[in-house]
Amino acid sequence: MISVVVPVYNEERSVALLYEELQAALDPLEPGWEVVYVDDGSTDGSFAALTRLHALHDNVRVVRLRRNFGKAAALAAGFGHATGDVIVTIDGDLQDDPAEIPRLLAKLEEGFDLVSGWKAKRQDPLTRRAFSRVFNAGVGLVSGVHLHDMNCGLKAYRATVVRGLPLYGELHRFLPVLAHQRGYRIAELPVNHRPRAHGRSRYGFERYLRGFFDLLSVSFIGRYRHRPLHLFGGLGLLTMLGGGVCLIYLTLLKAQGHAIGNRPLLILGVLLVVVGIQLLSLGLIGEMITSLHEERSDERSRSEAVVDEVLTRT
Repeated sequence: MISVVVPVYNEERSVALLYEELQAALDPLEPGWEVVYVDDGSTDGSFAALTRLHALHDNVRVVRLRRNFGKAAALAAGFGHATGDVIVTIDGDLQDDPAEIPRLLAKLEEGFDLVSGWKAKRQDPLTRRAFSRVFNAGVGLVSGVHLHDMNCGLKAYRATVVRGLPLYGELHRFLPVLAHQRGYRIAELPVNHRPRAHGRSRYGFERYLRGFFDLLSVSFIGRYRHRPLHLFGGLGLLTMLGGGVCLIYLTLLKAQGHAIGNRPLLILGVLLVVVGIQLLSLGLIGEMITSLHEERSDERSRSEAVVDEVLTRT
């Protein structure tokens, strides 16, 4: 079973057209398929259009959110209601081409767990393309996951991938990073991208600013979630070392008879030592919280979460 999850926000004119294109692309495939539309608090007639689609087609499921919670919440709701072994995400604005889905599924069958689309010839304004390149380069530098188009809405996943990933806030942009941190195999495939036919883009420059802070969160969670002392302790020791060097230098000056009470370096040295102790203490507290959480977690479930396959001989 293939589940297609479509987040929708004020896309009244495109939902039916998208279903027709999905039908043309997926009907020739051997497994069955379904589409899960998630109405993310639309204020136009999107939900009425989805209701009509649901009445006409047995493989259309509709999830309606109480208000506009954002794309991450819409995807999380769609993943929760999808029943397929493979889950495909696609935006509802018709810029992503459903005809590319069979290619993504074929790539998935090569042994990958997540296949991300790459809008190689992106049909968007120059400013958006430029900001997107900078954003993708920054994500690759910080996370180590080098994709040309991190935020492409057209992706194919094995169901086990999306159902085990935390998805809140605006972390939907970093699903490949989150999957990579858990050991899943990721691939990228160039896909067709079409000009916007209906509606308008609701993303501005602030999207990339928020994305920067989300990237810091994802990087911290992925690298230091289970070892916070490695981060805070390291920063604390470096800070204390800097403060200690300053204080030792001032002590030597004092021994030579120089006055040090009015030197700014004295305040800096004391400040660095105090801040270093605070950072080290924060890391220790983080380790205690992490240890308590791990003890309360079921050992078997944690071990199964990282096992790829088991071969046995009978």
